[in-house]
Amino acid sequence: MSLEPLYRPEGINPAYQLRYTWTGWPSDGRLPVADVLPGLLPPWAADGLNLLEHAWTEGDVKLAFSTRPDVSPVFVAARAKGRLQHALSQTSGCFSGFSRKVAVRSVGDNSTHDVEAYIARQVAKEHFVDPRFEQLMTEFTVVCPQVDLSVPSESARGRYWYNLHLVLVVAQRDRIADRRPLEIIRDSCFDIARKKGHLIAALSVMPDHLHVALRGNIQSSPQEIALGFQNNLAFRLGQVRIWRDGFYVGTFSEYDMGAIRAGARRS
Repeated sequence: MSLEPLYRPEGINPAYQLRYTWTGWPSDGRLPVADVLPGLLPPWAADGLNLLEHAWTEGDVKLAFSTRPDVSPVFVAARAKGRLQHALSQTSGCFSGFSRKVAVRSVGDNSTHDVEAYIARQVAKEHFVDPRFEQLMTEFTVVCPQVDLSVPSESARGRYWYNLHLVLVVAQRDRIADRRPLEIIRDSCFDIARKKGHLIAALSVMPDHLHVALRGNIQSSPQEIALGFQNNLAFRLGQVRIWRDGFYVGTFSEYDMGAIRAGARRS
């Protein structure tokens, strides 16, 4: 009999900052000039997508959204393309549609380098009093240079840059000081990532919290990814509620929001 998950969507209180850009190209010809975006704001908002910026040329359209944590990159692509294509088809009889190939990129206030460097220096910035404990904790920070988060995930329908910074906090902010549970959390994170189709670029297990920078499975929402780590790690530690009923998750990539704003017109 399978165990019931300890952490469920209805029982969590997440903090998040999730933003994506979507780029689409006309399948042939040029994009029509049509003021369709204002009418799409309400249905996109109902989908969990809030339009932040846009840039429109004859050759492509770029949209930047903030999203809820239950929205996956594949869903962003489907709703951005589907609703925009329908609106253009209704207002311009000559529009033949968007190419099947699209690009979706996670973006944030920090770059990939910033996030990975922040995770790598977690132990150093804590200034532990006991140098022996500080030395022990260095064993639980792992940086994987072979995982290049600037490389997109390819699908039949486009390219996706889906990078997340996930933070889990120990319940009651208790501290884990023994080697064995720290080892279980570190090693299990990589097992969970392989099982779920994610790639971890950097990880730091601290006494009272956990940082992970990863490339996510594009079919999975940030919420699904966070709950996957919470529940599987809880199981590995004896099916105990080790984590707070919440998490932080944020998007990032090689480009921060400043670069996006520089090339877009605010909506």
